[in-house]
Amino acid sequence: MRTSERIGVVVAALAVAFFAAGPAFAFEGTTPGNQDATLPVVAAPTGVAVIKKPVPPADIPQPPATLSALQYAAEGGHPVAQWKLGRMYAKGDGVAQDDLRAYDYFSKIANAHAEDSPSAPQATIVANAFVALGRYYVSGIPNTRVKADPERAREMFSYAASYFGNAEAQYNLARMYLDGVGMPRDIRYGIRWLGLAARKGQHQAQALLGQMLFNGTGSQRQAARGLMWLTLAQDSAGPDEIWIKDSYKTALSKASEDDRAMALQMLERWVQGRRD
Repeated sequence: MRTSERIGVVVAALAVAFFAAGPAFAFEGTTPGNQDATLPVVAAPTGVAVIKKPVPPADIPQPPATLSALQYAAEGGHPVAQWKLGRMYAKGDGVAQDDLRAYDYFSKIANAHAEDSPSAPQATIVANAFVALGRYYVSGIPNTRVKADPERAREMFSYAASYFGNAEAQYNLARMYLDGVGMPRDIRYGIRWLGLAARKGQHQAQALLGQMLFNGTGSQRQAARGLMWLTLAQDSAGPDEIWIKDSYKTALSKASEDDRAMALQMLERWVQGRRD
């Protein structure tokens, strides 16, 4: 099911929940703004991409997808092969789980392609490599040379978030601002980054932003808008993301009929905007 169709189902289901308790109230509110806050584009983190190299084609030739074929392509500098191998070692998918080897493959991508255009075919892979490296730097890799380095993690997330506009990086960076990890705590910047990621469909950012708006944490309370984000988030939440589903249920039970009606109209406008 396409995203717009799935969200449409959510809106319909939500309407039932919203109006089950009584009549709704009309609201001529606005949808979440698309005016992104002006945020600085950071320079590439020190130690990556000093010299730009020729960009290999985005598609790997189609021999049998064996480990040796991937390794051959990776050694030739192919970022897609390097990414696939990195993910395999990170997850232990078909190979022995080895975070250090995964880290090394992700580092090769970041070192060779940090200055590639954000519109390049491999840009998503490059941004995701920076995100993966950032996550490793948050906690380190036990018994290896990769130590916990929150400031380095922030550099990785900041670069992927600002230069490539990567939603996962924006969410992770927001969490660092909100928790004060690797930088002074700054709720205002955390909310800005959450908003950027939420508008791109990152469901964890949608959930956390919705929770904060509904409760008025760090900003003026906007219950209807918070409920809208929580509704979108809970539809995409995985089975282990109980906190998202619980946050949605709690907000829905506490919301007034006015808030429910406003949130429903915001959802309808969101869906329409995504279809246009």
